[in-house]
Amino acid sequence: MGTSPPTLSPCFAEISMYQRLPISRTRLWIVLAPMVLGMVAANHPLAGQDPATPEHNAFFETAIRPALLEHCVECHSVETEASGGLLLDSKPGWKKGGDSGAAIHPGDPDASSLMVALRYDDPNLQMPPEGKLADDVIAAFEKWIAAGAHDPRESDLANAPRPKPATGLLAEEAQQHWSYRPLGNPQPPASSARTTDSPIDRFLEEPLRASGLTTTTVAEHSTLMRRIHFDLTGLPPVPPSIAAGEQSDRSANENADTYDAQAYEQTVEALLASPHFGEKFARHWMDVARYAESITLRGFVLPEAWRYRDYLVEAFNEDRPFDQMIREQIAGDLLESDDLHQRQLQRIATAFLVMGNTNLERADKTQLEMDFIDEQLDVLGQAFLGQTIGCARCHDHKFDPIPTRDYYALAGIFRSTTGLRHPGLSRWIEEPLPVEEEAERHYQALAQRSDELTTQIAALKKSVSKKLLSKDLIIPVADLEGVVVDSKAAKLVGTWAQSSHVGPYIGEGYLHDNNEAKGTKTATFEPPQLPAGKYEVRFAYSADTNRASNVVVRVFSANEETVTRINQRQVPPEDGLWVSLGEYQFEKDGQAFVLVSNEGSNGFVIIDAVQFLPRDTIESTPETQTELQTAAATEAQKKKLEEVKTAQLIKALEAEQKSITLEIRARPRYLTLVENETPTNLAIHIRGDWHNLGEPVPRGFLTALPHSQSFTIDENASGRLELAHWLASAENPLTARVYANRVWSWLMGQGLVASLNNFGTTGQSPTHPELLDWLANELIQNNWSTKHLVRTIVMSDAYRRRVALQDLDHDQAQRKIDPKNETYWRGHSRRVSVEALRDAMLQISGELDLTPKGSSIRGGTKSDYDYQSKSKRRSLYQPVFRNSLPELFEAFDFADSSVSVGKRSRSTVATQALVLMNHPWVIDRAEAAAKRFRESHSTTNSRTKPTSELVDALYHHCFYRSPTAAELATSVAFLESSSSPDDPDRLAMLIHSLFASIDFRYLP
Repeated sequence: MGTSPPTLSPCFAEISMYQRLPISRTRLWIVLAPMVLGMVAANHPLAGQDPATPEHNAFFETAIRPALLEHCVECHSVETEASGGLLLDSKPGWKKGGDSGAAIHPGDPDASSLMVALRYDDPNLQMPPEGKLADDVIAAFEKWIAAGAHDPRESDLANAPRPKPATGLLAEEAQQHWSYRPLGNPQPPASSARTTDSPIDRFLEEPLRASGLTTTTVAEHSTLMRRIHFDLTGLPPVPPSIAAGEQSDRSANENADTYDAQAYEQTVEALLASPHFGEKFARHWMDVARYAESITLRGFVLPEAWRYRDYLVEAFNEDRPFDQMIREQIAGDLLESDDLHQRQLQRIATAFLVMGNTNLERADKTQLEMDFIDEQLDVLGQAFLGQTIGCARCHDHKFDPIPTRDYYALAGIFRSTTGLRHPGLSRWIEEPLPVEEEAERHYQALAQRSDELTTQIAALKKSVSKKLLSKDLIIPVADLEGVVVDSKAAKLVGTWAQSSHVGPYIGEGYLHDNNEAKGTKTATFEPPQLPAGKYEVRFAYSADTNRASNVVVRVFSANEETVTRINQRQVPPEDGLWVSLGEYQFEKDGQAFVLVSNEGSNGFVIIDAVQFLPRDTIESTPETQTELQTAAATEAQKKKLEEVKTAQLIKALEAEQKSITLEIRARPRYLTLVENETPTNLAIHIRGDWHNLGEPVPRGFLTALPHSQSFTIDENASGRLELAHWLASAENPLTARVYANRVWSWLMGQGLVASLNNFGTTGQSPTHPELLDWLANELIQNNWSTKHLVRTIVMSDAYRRRVALQDLDHDQAQRKIDPKNETYWRGHSRRVSVEALRDAMLQISGELDLTPKGSSIRGGTKSDYDYQSKSKRRSLYQPVFRNSLPELFEAFDFADSSVSVGKRSRSTVATQALVLMNHPWVIDRAEAAAKRFRESHSTTNSRTKPTSELVDALYHHCFYRSPTAAELATSVAFLESSSSPDDPDRLAMLIHSLFASIDFRYLP
């Protein structure tokens, strides 16, 4: 039990290298411990006993020793390593203590750091790191220490010479391993009568001949069409018309042992040019990049993650050089371009670095940032280099030539950037996307105006009471000048609803038309006995986004009717409350009223109040004098009114600022990280603990790779741009090999190096090292073109071979020689991905929405919990939510989006068949397909199409082949066996059975 944090990158491969204790001894304790630990810990009378008593010996042997053997000595033994300097395989060992002092204080469990680690009290000290021990085991250790920590293991192993900790290759010895050597320049062997002109087939010929294996022939046309369409676009081929003339041409190819090479090549070129090519290969890379659109913690949604997915689609479609894609994903924000669209893509690409599944709630922010960096290095190392860099966080890598210094040299690059901000709960970073210069000036002006408003609002608030600044500002009618008619005094036609939801407003609230019965509702505001004269008429309403933008308001004055249309989505211009309807002359006993209608309105119509403000001298009579005196305000009222006006102004300014903020937020943004103003070097964290610092390490790269010496980092730069160039260098022996191997595996079903993310000493060796280096060179020499590499592979016989020999006995014999098909003597049978399975069902049912790009997350989604997508767009565009994957995805081995996945697992479990047979979504697709095929094969020209034509069409859509005679007879008999209207939909049932079949799920 060492002291390194539990969040370190797992070094699973290390376990097999440890020197084990004798198996019979450990097995005995492992078997006995669960039966006796709880009983002994709870009941054994230790307290107050002499440490040398038989009871103490029995307790140690039955409760403590087995737990130490099972959980501790593997990392804390003189025979393996003394992690943290602590030995737990003898009493002198733990009495001496480790690098952090004594771990056990006999008689005082609470003072013993061993108990702190076992209890998981300290987030930075949790042992064993793979998971907390059972409560009864922890209780046994506590009782043991409290009773004096009796330990009969008195051997002086602690002072014995300690062997050097197990390490792998030193950096200077790196080229002893194949993957660190410079790329060779192997030439394809000469062609023989047995091979094609494909260099790939020529490289494969000699190992095949040496193994005595016979290759299968090229697959038939229908098989190849299905294979190449799924591999290059992720969609099944659409069958040609089954009209008689075309059917004969199709059958001539599909049933032959050979194929039309020219037609095949044309198909390949058409698929490479298809927009669906980028969608298919983007999904491949998204597995590697651990693409997701949410974080597990609280289900936080990453609203801009989709832009990275669309970047990949565009990059693969335009065949962007992969070395350029590397530079863009590592340092796109630091690259320059005169083209606006390219600058946008470069910045969007950096989301690669920040899409990890991060614990944003971690209180220790420095530890959080180091964990964040560790995850970045982990995915970067596996994705581009095939290296488990994270294993060097706590100590020199046990197997690969990656010293801890190299880890912190790389970590210093990312410590010189900011990927998270910590306003409390940490949060990812989204930056504004570059826009046209005119738009950029507009956004800058908005930001400047927002700053001015902040200053102005702060100054005004000093002169207004806090009460008036409440969320919903209520203005009493009595505090207003002139003659005010409130909404409660208006004459209404139709039903109007009372509300006080959005302020400010006058009186007790306002009314709205409930956004219904348009053209049938009016409100008339008529002041009683309005003195003759000239007035400004103002109309009050509260603005919001759901209001009508075309409210009709009519003013009836002395000799006229004036119509005004008001946009109630905009804040009223006067005090944030009023909009002026103009100045009007009113006569005594003449018409003087305002009528508001909801005719033709496109939202909620709001009515609050109408104000008549005198604008000239009004004749004073006893009657008008009383009215004017009533309307006049005292000095105190005037002061209060001024304060109300200021509060209204503040509300108006705040509304303007809110509007500006919303407009700024509506600017396109992208998920990214930013450079720090001052770069920094990191000190080595001893055992991965940032509280325990060693010597600083200059920012740099993996010293095991010779080309690293050609790259230097300026002291004023983070080094991220230099890292991008270092990774993408043609002199880097790993990058091109790793990517060429990925492309090969995406097409061939397995890599030349089976461990796609691990080219280290614990990974698999290449089955055909010369072919791998040739592919890597071919990639580099052809401008890092993915499409060129794909074309080269799929045009080989190795790709086009049948899955099995026609001679079944011979086939079985060869499978015993090469069961994994490492020589590529046959085609590799593969299950289509779950995305392709879903898309194929939608395509066959006629429901597939091929709309490209853009976010598919419903607006307003803040959490991914229980999210259900109803979209019928391609699976690529379904939200990848870490807490809410679709059930179909979960059943069929969708990639774990929290880690870099080189090759998806391929399970075969009962739940998969159950999902295909019973899931409502699959049943709905079968029913939709039945409706489509029933309509397309209905009676025409007074001729009823035979059922056999319908079955043939189904098989061509589902399998791109004709049914066998047995399949045709069985299907026809099933469809024609009953015509009762009460029978289930037999066509839907047949299609459902085809969806659930092996032929539908696998590529032969």
